[in-house]
Amino acid sequence: MERAAAERRERPAYGKDSLISCDRLVRIFTADGVEVQALQGLDLLVAQGELMALVGASGSGKSTLLNILAGLDVPTAGAASVGGYDLLAMDAAARLRYRREIVGFVWQQTARNLLPYLTAAQNVVLPMQLAARGSGPRTRRKRAARAAELLDMLGVGYCHDRRPAQMSGGEQQRAAIAVALANDPAVVLADEPTGELDSATGEQVFAAFRTANEELGTTVVVVTHDHAVADAVRRTVAIRDGRTASEVVRRTEVDEHGQESVVAREYATVDRAGRLQLPRDYTDALDIRSRVLLELEPDHIGVWPDLPQDRAERPGDPK
Repeated sequence: MERAAAERRERPAYGKDSLISCDRLVRIFTADGVEVQALQGLDLLVAQGELMALVGASGSGKSTLLNILAGLDVPTAGAASVGGYDLLAMDAAARLRYRREIVGFVWQQTARNLLPYLTAAQNVVLPMQLAARGSGPRTRRKRAARAAELLDMLGVGYCHDRRPAQMSGGEQQRAAIAVALANDPAVVLADEPTGELDSATGEQVFAAFRTANEELGTTVVVVTHDHAVADAVRRTVAIRDGRTASEVVRRTEVDEHGQESVVAREYATVDRAGRLQLPRDYTDALDIRSRVLLELEPDHIGVWPDLPQDRAERPGDPK
């Protein structure tokens, strides 16, 4: 026992090498004396440079998680950090600096991302001005050049001098991504960025996120209901009932003929407390309601429904 305890102490801290680390995260909302647990001990790790999607039904907790990561909300309990910032311990000044310099955010509503009286370029320059990194003609030229570079990189350089009312929804969203990237953040968070767009325009917007990820190395986390977006990333994490429930991981594999293909595998996630959420269609198929039998095998764990004692024993049932 002492040896096992020593080994546990010597293990690296949870999330040590991750850009984003959520450890048993809890968020409880209270309204009219009623408590609602939006997050119920959620665990999540995101590596530097990932492009990933968060999916889940309405009310599953994914938008609550995104607001916490953006510094717009504070968790009730647990631990969360992004880029070395402790999201539970920041004071008001640190939280403001965090939102300006560490994270960029893109909302679903196009009108919410851009100021209507500024051009696309002026909208991109604004976060740099608010960060107050120097002043003078040389600084203004550098800001203007970066704004033009970002708009060009995302395919909307021709919107440089247009105001939002003169741009389509897709153009506005790509300009909004440029705004989110203005101060070179470690991570860009997006809440349903293609939700108000048709499929073709949505693909253009997601391509802009991919460009930012590949060319700038920016970590991108997208909350989405769009299956095309969820299927286009290497990692899709599903949230259910305030916890991470499963992950789909996509890898490129090469067959014996040298042909490349993307293979997707779905995994159930085991949280820090050892909890595992079984897929609902699995539990429905076997009428699993409250408990299961477990059997530890050399290379796997067997899971069986709790059957009536008088039912005939089936081959492979645990003894």
